[in-house]
Amino acid sequence: MRFFITGVAGFVGFHLANRLLEDGHEVHGFDGMTPYYDPSLKKARVRILEEQGRFSWTEGMLEDKMALEASLEDRVPDVIIHLAAQAGVRYSLEAPLAYVDANLVGTFNILELARELKPAHLMLASTSSVYGGNQKLPFAESDGSHFPMSLYAATKKATEAMSHAYAHLFDIPTTCFRFFTVYGPWGRPDMALFKFVERIEAGEAIDVYGNGEMSRDFTFVDDLVAAIEMLSLKAPVVGEPVVAPGAVDSLSPVAPWRVVNIAGGREVPLLEYIEAIERHLGQPAKKNFLPMQPGT
Repeated sequence: MRFFITGVAGFVGFHLANRLLEDGHEVHGFDGMTPYYDPSLKKARVRILEEQGRFSWTEGMLEDKMALEASLEDRVPDVIIHLAAQAGVRYSLEAPLAYVDANLVGTFNILELARELKPAHLMLASTSSVYGGNQKLPFAESDGSHFPMSLYAATKKATEAMSHAYAHLFDIPTTCFRFFTVYGPWGRPDMALFKFVERIEAGEAIDVYGNGEMSRDFTFVDDLVAAIEMLSLKAPVVGEPVVAPGAVDSLSPVAPWRVVNIAGGREVPLLEYIEAIERHLGQPAKKNFLPMQPGT
């Protein structure tokens, strides 16, 4: 199959493209190489992908509709997987316009591209952050997402809503998948794992928000990628939600659209996570306990 992946030089995009290439598919990527974190890491990921056959990519910004269209001028993908976005929760307090440009305008351009190309399946990355102020745990796809607590989460919720409208209006089979704290090799340097390790090794205190009382559902990147690849072969149809033990495939009753949680399935307390890092490094961490910050 022919796949088009935005954000192909990113953490998840790199692992997904690598898996699809290994499984014999053709991948064309698109990435803006933005400096949110060191672009040299992104370039190193792309070099690995370029060593395999059936891979090509275009450097460009999602907001540039003409560049996006030109990247697929001679390539019509079977599946579009839209991973590119301005990531980070706290950074949305510092640079909100970056989230509007990449996550709203950029996603609109992807939806327009899908309307024109009519892929067999459009897939878009969302986030567990859309659940925001929900009190019920664990989160399920059937739960509401009415109370986002950051601009990042709000733009991802908008991504889901926009894609549902396009799926209904233009009959585009669409799956939105919500990530839950993905970790693994080649991860983003701004992720807690890498920040904690760097500070512990330097003998510096790590900031522990929520006074260490919060928990996370961690997802290993290979498991996430396997789930995305499996879902890519199962485009949704209009229907009723399919309920299985512990899960809901939330099909839309008016569009070939669904939303799916992809998670590790086990709640891990933050302090337990830090203790595991301490054991691995063989040294204790100095901890600076802080209350939860707005937008986290």
